[in-house]
Amino acid sequence: MMRKKVGLISDTHGFLHPEVPDAFADCDEIWHAGDFGTSEVADQLAALKPFRGVYGNIDDGSIRQRFPEDDWFDCCGVSILMTHIAGHPKRYDRRIAPLIDQRAPRLLICGHSHILRLDYDKKRNNMLCLNPGAAGNHGDHQIRTMMTLEFCDADLVDVTVIELANRGVPYIDPQIGQALRSHMKRVPLGPWPLKQI
Repeated sequence: MMRKKVGLISDTHGFLHPEVPDAFADCDEIWHAGDFGTSEVADQLAALKPFRGVYGNIDDGSIRQRFPEDDWFDCCGVSILMTHIAGHPKRYDRRIAPLIDQRAPRLLICGHSHILRLDYDKKRNNMLCLNPGAAGNHGDHQIRTMMTLEFCDADLVDVTVIELANRGVPYIDPQIGQALRSHMKRVPLGPWPLKQI
């Protein structure tokens, strides 16, 4: 049996919340869908687990030399395209639409919008499109979000949303110098086999 659990994060913009290591502690890998913001964020994530990522539109040359714009790969038999700017089934980025038509991934992962999304593209063989939202402090999002994905035997069998706290809420109370209570919340969206939807 091929089984893997993945932590999916995006749009950190130079900030890695202190609860990310705990949130992804039981994951086998971590994937970042772009806009790291700094090389330090990539280094911190890479120190936790086997790691892959793509660069985003705000990332500098050091990130762009380290990560591709598009990452085509396979996880437990599921074909995946991860890129930072992709859009969604009703409005794909002009660059992405022909790529997914040519290679037909089963799963498209992106970031950029800071909007948590899960969409199926019925016109493209029910390809699943995931955006984990934004885990950093910069942007219009109200809540920092990420996801965990579980793959098993050529299928995606579980997606869970992780909420980390409202954007801008500190983890350390500056008045007492101690960690505030955890804001982390897990919201399961499954289990549900991708191939049966």
